[in-house]
Amino acid sequence: MTGLRLGPLLRYVDDSSATVWIETSRPCAAEVRCADGSGGTARTFQIAGHHYALVEVTGLTPGTTTPYEVFLDRTRVWPPAEDEAFASLPPSVIATPGAEADAGVRVAFGSCRWASPPAGEPDPVGPDALHGLAARIAADPGGERPDVLLLLGDQVYADEVSGATRAYLAARRGLEDPPGDQVADYEEYTHLYYESWLDPLVRWLLSTVPTCMVFDDHDVIDDWNTSASWVADMRATSWWGERVHSGLMSYWVYQHLGNLSPRELEADPLYASVRERPDGTDVLRAFAAKAEADAASVRWSYRRDFGRVRLLMVDTRAARVLAEGERAMLDPSEAAWLREQALDERGAYDHLLIGTSLPWLLPHLVHDVEGWSSVLTRGDKGPRWARFGEWLRRAADLEHWAAFPESFGELAEVIAEAGTGPDAPATVCVLSGDVHHAYVAEPSWGAEGRGHGSGGRRGRVRGPDARVVQLTCSPVHNSIPLSIRLGFRFGWSAVARGLGRVFARHGRSGRPPVKWRRTGGPWFGNQLMTLTMRGRSSVLRLEHAHTAKRPAPGTGAGQPGPGPEVRLRRVTETELSG
Repeated sequence: MTGLRLGPLLRYVDDSSATVWIETSRPCAAEVRCADGSGGTARTFQIAGHHYALVEVTGLTPGTTTPYEVFLDRTRVWPPAEDEAFASLPPSVIATPGAEADAGVRVAFGSCRWASPPAGEPDPVGPDALHGLAARIAADPGGERPDVLLLLGDQVYADEVSGATRAYLAARRGLEDPPGDQVADYEEYTHLYYESWLDPLVRWLLSTVPTCMVFDDHDVIDDWNTSASWVADMRATSWWGERVHSGLMSYWVYQHLGNLSPRELEADPLYASVRERPDGTDVLRAFAAKAEADAASVRWSYRRDFGRVRLLMVDTRAARVLAEGERAMLDPSEAAWLREQALDERGAYDHLLIGTSLPWLLPHLVHDVEGWSSVLTRGDKGPRWARFGEWLRRAADLEHWAAFPESFGELAEVIAEAGTGPDAPATVCVLSGDVHHAYVAEPSWGAEGRGHGSGGRRGRVRGPDARVVQLTCSPVHNSIPLSIRLGFRFGWSAVARGLGRVFARHGRSGRPPVKWRRTGGPWFGNQLMTLTMRGRSSVLRLEHAHTAKRPAPGTGAGQPGPGPEVRLRRVTETELSG
């Protein structure tokens, strides 16, 4: 009998259709049946001996919530009938947005998630925020739930594996040769996704809350695409080619496909080519090799509209231009796409969300040091400083927007233009993760002077009418070392800001085109942020995961398994616009 190896994951949802992603144990016909009579079918496609399907569900009614089941070759496999871990959990559902113009949209987001250990084992990094979200929804299925969950990078860690995965790698191959106890190929990537997404609570959550995803560095390797010399060093190794191609292949299968709408999938030649072949491995591998060699050959960024909320999820890893003197966070085509999507029919949205795994606005000291390192490595201070700048960039992970000064300024310009005028949205929110803490920062325009990233222009730039905020939330489930806590607390201080000016003066990098200040945080812990937007109002909430005593039997649904229950505890709630 054909089995369900992974999934279902509820991915794209609009008012009448949805997509459901699954992995199966063998080729088959996959079917999703909804309680209201809607549904869809798809044949599996094959990649490297694994079988997948992305089922388009059609005929859904706007503003409804309908349970669904998954069948493989006409046999029901979801919900799993004999798995006690799912016995206390409600049915998986597809909730479609309503047709009302003022219907609210709730967006939860975060990044950086290590897989949770098996039930009953101690968790070395504390409770998983996704467990807390799942437990809350399961306890009150008709209550509050996100309309979409944004996972902003590091969904899997190819370079920092668990003890269980290390044992799996050691049993599969020796760990003496590079890359040692890191994943090496596509098969090992599939193991990472199993470990992360087979967790019962997370598996159920992903089956009932739509998700949008984008990669960050650890989905491939720490500090992926930091610089041109970094890439050259990696390409000189014996193992990098297989690693990066497998990383991009698995990302396309496990994450990227579900980001696309049915219309985009229908127009995607790679998706068609993979499905029409008995085995799509070679064509997908060729695509990944081209994508790694030429960033402009593929677009991982995408747009989603949720009523009057527009989401632009931006690839800030693979789309980089790395040649010194030409460095850019986004290649010209990608930058043009971002601008076009932000300015397209501005009156059609009340809130603009720009999802970028890496924060745009950082603590001032970190920002200034990143800008300083970019000046050094460009060679402005000579070859010795250039070598030091490259060493520092790699050692201190200096590869955020601030390390690409022109791109930092261009993003500021896009935000200002999108947020200005009679059709301006109420808010423009830059959603990010990566830095293992949470904070809110707000920019202001109008500074005089020659700012880096300003294209050399002088003069006063008018600030946008929209409220602009940088919302950073990380990690969902990961470690927060004391050094990070102390470093980022200091990084936001007045003393650190003054120290940053010293680096900026030495590099003669000029003033940034915007000023900014921290208006919330820093907060540390496993956490999620949620934006609730209705009309032109927007409310931000931050919640931390914590453990609590499990409720007595018969008092309501909760998470399966032994041990304490994980819950989300509100840390702060702020109105961004009214």
